[in-house]
Amino acid sequence: MGKRKARGWLSPPFFPPSSKLAWFTVAVIAVFGFVVFPALNYSTFLFTYPYLNTPAAYHGSPPGDLRQLESQKDTGDSRLTALVATEEEIGKGLHESNVTGVSRLLALVTTEEELDKGLHENNVTGDSRPILSAPEAGIGNDERQNGISSDDTEDSRKPKRYTYTNMEIIEADLARARASILSGGGGTQTKDDDDDVPVGLMYRNASFFLRSYEEMEKTLKVYVYEDGEPPMAHYGPCKSTYAIEGNFISAMDFSPFRTTHPDKDHLYFLPFSITFLTKLVYKPNSHDWTPMRTTALDYVNSLARKYPFWNRSLGADHFMLSCHDWGPSISFGVPNLHNNSIRALCNANTSERFDPKKDVSIPEIVLTSGTTEGLLGGPSPSKRPVLVFYAGRLRGPVRPILLQHWENKDEDVQVHTNLPTGVSYNEMMRKSRYCICPSGYEVASPRMVETLYMGCVPVLIKRGYVAPFSDVLNWEAFAVIIPVEDIPNLKKILTGISQRQYIRMQRRGVKVRRHFEVNSPPKRFDVFHMILHSIWLRRLNVRLHHLNM
Repeated sequence: MGKRKARGWLSPPFFPPSSKLAWFTVAVIAVFGFVVFPALNYSTFLFTYPYLNTPAAYHGSPPGDLRQLESQKDTGDSRLTALVATEEEIGKGLHESNVTGVSRLLALVTTEEELDKGLHENNVTGDSRPILSAPEAGIGNDERQNGISSDDTEDSRKPKRYTYTNMEIIEADLARARASILSGGGGTQTKDDDDDVPVGLMYRNASFFLRSYEEMEKTLKVYVYEDGEPPMAHYGPCKSTYAIEGNFISAMDFSPFRTTHPDKDHLYFLPFSITFLTKLVYKPNSHDWTPMRTTALDYVNSLARKYPFWNRSLGADHFMLSCHDWGPSISFGVPNLHNNSIRALCNANTSERFDPKKDVSIPEIVLTSGTTEGLLGGPSPSKRPVLVFYAGRLRGPVRPILLQHWENKDEDVQVHTNLPTGVSYNEMMRKSRYCICPSGYEVASPRMVETLYMGCVPVLIKRGYVAPFSDVLNWEAFAVIIPVEDIPNLKKILTGISQRQYIRMQRRGVKVRRHFEVNSPPKRFDVFHMILHSIWLRRLNVRLHHLNM
């Protein structure tokens, strides 16, 4: 007899050949039961809550489904909280944050213990902190869903230590500063005899102004692009009507606010001069502004290609400065510059698309010698015999109306196209109680600053003009504002102001003068710092104008 073949346990006679497939099927089902059915719970979670993989904004308690998940302590799913905003959303909304709270912190993944403490609510007045999103912290998809590592070790289940992105650090700095400003103000001060700090009715809210200014000194960091060749960039006029351009650019180069670490700065300065752009690029009498706009666009595009900051925010954390009348028009050549960026302009005309919520009005200052020497100071109110004074050429729609009604009509109203021979313009200002500051072709005028320098009370006659630093300064406390339609009533309006009220306005103007003075090097609260403070407020999206309490 031949040797019998060895039988396996699935071989006949134990099981017939037809039963092999059945046993194999049983084995597969058993494996499927142990492996696949738990996975179904996980995949069901993925498809039921797909928004957990996408940036979703909410504040306070999580949505109902997410609250239910938090109670499932054994699944690890409770380690997820909602996402707030991506960098792209922040770039599009840098100027849209809610000033009543301090939004746009990036709150993302947290631990169960932190959830119990309520840190996911982003209460900026407490000790909460921004936490990185899982993708930015380098966590994989599975880890993002469970909030822990895929390893089964005890160490892998400890909370991750996340590293903040530069954008999160910047926004957290701004959020802290904003919260400090909004929580630290009292009522408007009424004391007028303290020169050390800003107090008095000439401020909309002195407490908030001081707090925001101190936060600027403590927090603000500005990056000045080094690209560009003088005189088009890094240079500007320090004399003439547009002197503020060159003075600001020069002061910014040596300012303690300037840093060499652009990754963590709050603002980015485009240091090109519109005045020199008009001198070097514009063809006289051509009336063609296209070459100037193209040059400005080329400059910004070169920065966008070289650095990530412009594209990151679409220019919303950048600012330009121009005192030339053509500044607004040339900025239109760079779409995101006039749409998103902060524009500091002397020509702050709302009819030319100046936006007070985003842009900054700066003063036009004539410095014939480059300094304020000989321009500051004037006699006391009792030594000013002339009621009101103006002298200037016929420019724009307002001045012809003024001259038509008042030129050589009244001894008390000294209005002239040309001054009489031997009469000094500055001396007439020093002899006058009120000095008229009408619009020319554009709304800006150096007369506003000249009157403050010499102790004369400004009389503003303008349309569509946003006065400099009006977020902070209450111009009605130290200036007279007259509609164009009331020019025929000029004398009646001024004589209707009591002597006591006039003296108060004059003294407040003398105190406010320091905010318009040009110093080298800059001094605290002078015009350089006031311009920067106005830009700082726009970056914070805090309007002190609305915080009077």
